[in-house]
This record gives sequence, structure tokens and C-alpha cells, in this order.
Amino acid sequence: MKESVKKSFADLGLGKELLAGLSTLGYEEPTPIQIAAIPPLMEGRDLLGQAATGTGKTAAFALPILHRIGKTKAVPNKPFALVLVPTRELAVQVSEAFHTYSKGTGISVVPIYGGQEFRRQIIGLDRGAHIVVATPGRALDHLRRETLDLSALKTVILDEGDEMLDMGFAEDLELILNATPKTRQTALFSATLPPRIASIAERHLKSPERILIPRDKGTKGSVPKVRQTAYLVSRAHKIAALGRVLDLESPTLALIFCRTRLEVDELADRLVGHGYRVEALHGGMSQQERDRVMKKARGAMVDLVVATDVAARGIDIDHLTHVVNFNVPMSPESYVHRIGRTGRAGREGVAITLAEPREHRLLRNIEQLTKQKIAVETVPTPMDVKARRLDMTKAAVREQLQAGGFDEFRVVVETLSAEFDPMDIAAAAIRIAHEATEGEASNDDDVHIPTYEKSGPKNFSNDRPQRGGWTPGAWTPERAARKGDRPAGDRSGGGDARGADPRDMVRIYIAGGARMGIRPADLVGAIANEADVNPRGIGDIEVAESFSIVELPSADVDRVIKALRVATIRGRRVKVHLDKGIRK
Repeated sequence: MKESVKKSFADLGLGKELLAGLSTLGYEEPTPIQIAAIPPLMEGRDLLGQAATGTGKTAAFALPILHRIGKTKAVPNKPFALVLVPTRELAVQVSEAFHTYSKGTGISVVPIYGGQEFRRQIIGLDRGAHIVVATPGRALDHLRRETLDLSALKTVILDEGDEMLDMGFAEDLELILNATPKTRQTALFSATLPPRIASIAERHLKSPERILIPRDKGTKGSVPKVRQTAYLVSRAHKIAALGRVLDLESPTLALIFCRTRLEVDELADRLVGHGYRVEALHGGMSQQERDRVMKKARGAMVDLVVATDVAARGIDIDHLTHVVNFNVPMSPESYVHRIGRTGRAGREGVAITLAEPREHRLLRNIEQLTKQKIAVETVPTPMDVKARRLDMTKAAVREQLQAGGFDEFRVVVETLSAEFDPMDIAAAAIRIAHEATEGEASNDDDVHIPTYEKSGPKNFSNDRPQRGGWTPGAWTPERAARKGDRPAGDRSGGGDARGADPRDMVRIYIAGGARMGIRPADLVGAIANEADVNPRGIGDIEVAESFSIVELPSADVDRVIKALRVATIRGRRVKVHLDKGIRK
């Protein structure tokens, strides 16, 4: 940044109503991305911004839009601004942010995304929305149905641009942008700026203001501070090991990532046995169920949220202290995205990864990308956990002693002192308090967990890489389109496509192929957006002239078929059913 002088939101030229709202919310100083982005966006200029998750970029584009709308009256079906985001979770989050910042101004916001009834969205658009927050697929469906009119649009925001391209929305974005006025303002935000992003910016942005907020630099409060630790533990002992680690760490709120929904449910049930308040979050849940979980998490009514990658997208909770990878993410970029959810606003966060010994190389891949060391530790022993619990009891007693207010209990001590030593009385009271707060010991406490060497790769030189592990040639929609490749890595149901039991994969038949212009990337995008399935879990994709075959985890098949039957692919409805070997 050129300027070292601290700035306030008032210095950025925001209106009085917005400033009053920000003051009520407790916002004091803008972050670097907000300082850099708000002025040019308020002036109506195009912008290309690179900033990581957690740097405050939602407010960076939301506040200028709200300022420019001012007292403008909403026109039915003709929004002032369109914000495109990759997932429905992020659509909900961004919409909530707009509502929060615009409280009392009369500005209306409508989110539109897959999984929600069209009728409900159409009613919202017909009433008049100043701002529409949408996923690309659903926005395109509304355009084709002529229920969304972009002719009066003044601003388009592309949020998480690289994520949208990775999910196969490149063509959808082109079609949507081509349907907007040439005079519009366009802003593109992305955590990374690969050539594909640069290509979109070159075609659709006019002399944009370029902003780069480095991941490892910036002012205090803008960069996540995360303590990163990995524990080497065999698959059979992971749940027991996680229980001990959590007991040792005592998180205020932890987000635990799993690969599959079955793993999520099993782990959530087991962690309840450790005395934690636990909620599960995965793609098999309805939007109403997800909203309930998020409300409890934001209201500090839950200690642990166990989730899959797709279900956790868009989660942004201020008091999240720990992120736990129950498995090592196959992609280093996925690891960075996960841990970026903690350590925000100047607070220190904690990232914990449970790694099998053979996954040590995956940790090294992550270190090479992040240029940060991941401390490899051995799993805590039962004695370590007991010592930690005693420390917590001691801290609670110390806090009570400092607070005072226990005169009514002195008579009990004085009475007992006639029979027993005061030290014994105090020890007995602390024992009762300790056992009352500790609860019943988990069966996992007595499990013997083998330990592994903490040193570098030389101790693992004879290990073979894990089947399905991340490689530099990882799946992308473009690569899939060229080679018919399949995605690999984390997903929301059924494990890794390449490493899973083939019997867990099922093929579906889609009555549309190359003749309709369908590409593998189109199928991946439709499945990911409409059925909320992680694209990395999809198996082989075959696109023939008149039909397509997609391999999916069996746990996802029914939901995908149901979703695709009411969705459109390349603007057309297609028949979808289980593959029976019949070709039409």
C-alpha cells in the first residue's frame, strides 16, 4: 500500500446511513482490500482484485454498491447490481452481508441459487430487487426463462472467480456477461489470477483498477495468523486421536473437514461421546437443515461442526478458533482455503491435520505452496489429556478465587476444618469440581495409539504415495473437456473416486451429448450446482454424440438424478436415469 496513514470508513466517502450502520456493527477500520477497492468502485470504475478469503472483500464490493444505489427505487425484475458466486452457501452469506450493511435503507436483495424453488425466486424478482446474488447456473436459467432482466444493470460483481472457473462455469459467465449492458461496471475478485481469469478480465473489463492484497503481507488484522500442526496416525486410530487432540486444544468452535458424508455422520456421533456439542453438515441435508446448523454455530450453541468441503463453502464465523483436517486434503490449494476460515481479524487460529504416515509427502506439497512449516507432532497420550484437564480445572478455580463471592461456603470449610486438614478439604473439593466438569472418560482414552517419527521425508522414503493422491496434473474442467478426465480428491459423498471401491460407483445415463454441444465440464457444472455434489468426487465421464454417461458415488446418485431432471443443460431439459446399457 502506498499510504501508511490509517483510514476510516468516513475517509472513503461512504454515505452517512452506511457509516452509521457500520458503527453500530462495530466496524472501526477498513481492511487493505476495502481501502483499495471502495473508492474506484464508488466512482463506477472497473476493478480486478486479488485477495484471499477473510480479507473483507465482501464489504469491499457491497458498500460501494449500496452507496451508489442510494435512494434509487427498485424496478420489478430489473436489478441495479448482479453478484455472481460459485455456491449457494456463498450466495446466502453474501446476501446476508448486504442485508446487514443496508439495514434501515430500504434496499432489497434477492438470492437465487440451485436447490431453491423457482417460484419463490421469481416472486422476489417480480417485487423488485436492487441487488441479485446468484450462482451462474441458476442466473442463466432465469435469463432463459426471461424471469431475470439485466437490461438496466449498472454493476456486475464476479466473486471467487477462480472457484467458478474450477467448477465449470466459464461458458455460463460468458453468456451472462454478454446479456448485460456494455456500459455496466464490472468487478472481478479472485484468490488467484490464472490465465483463464486474465482472459475474462481482458474481454469484459474496461481499463480496470488492479489490486493485489498479498497473502503474507498487509496491515495488522488483515492476515490470518494460523498455528499449523499435523499428527501422524494410522487410519484405524484417527477418531481416538482426534478426541485426544480436541481435549488438549479445547476449541471455542472447531470446523472439522471429512471427505464423505458417511464419515461426517460417524465422526459426529463419536465426538458426542467426548462430551462436545456437535453438528454435522453435508450435501445430503436440506437447505433448512443447513441453516439450522449455521444458526446454532453462529449463536455459540455448538462446539464442533463436522462437514464436507462442499457443504462448508461460504462458512464465515468470527469465533471459529480451529480448523481440523480429518484427512489430508489432496490439493494444497484446498488446504489453504480451509485454514483461511480461522485466524481472521488479527486473532490467532489453529489448523490441525490428521495424516497417515504414507501421506507425509502430501504435507510437503502443502508446505511448498504455502512457504510455511507444518509442525509434525505425536498424538497426545491419555496422561497428556488428563494433565490438560487438570490445568483447566485449576484455571477455573483460580478464576473463582479472583472473582470472590463464596462467603456462604466458608462455614462448610470451617466446620470440616475441625475434623480434617484444610489442604485435604481443598483437594477433595477440587476433585469433586474436576470430576463434575470432566464427565465420563471416553472409551478412546484407553486405546493404544502407535506413534511415528516426527522427522522429515527420509523416514518415509519407502512409503508409496496414497492411491488417489494429489498430483500437479489435478482435474480441471478444461482438462476434462480435452481428455474426458475425471476429477479426484475430496468430495461430499463416497470417498475418492479413484481410490474407492468400484462397487460404490454408479453410472447414470443423460439423454444429451456432443450433438447438443454438451461437454464434460457442462455436466460437472450442472451436477455441482444443481445437486450440490463436490465435482472432485465425480468419476469417469463419457460424452457420445446423442447421450452421456457419468459415474457417481452411489450415495449421490438419487439426488443427482432428481436435480438434473428439473434442471437444464446447455439450455435444454434432458432425460436422466440409471444407466442400464440401453443407448438411444
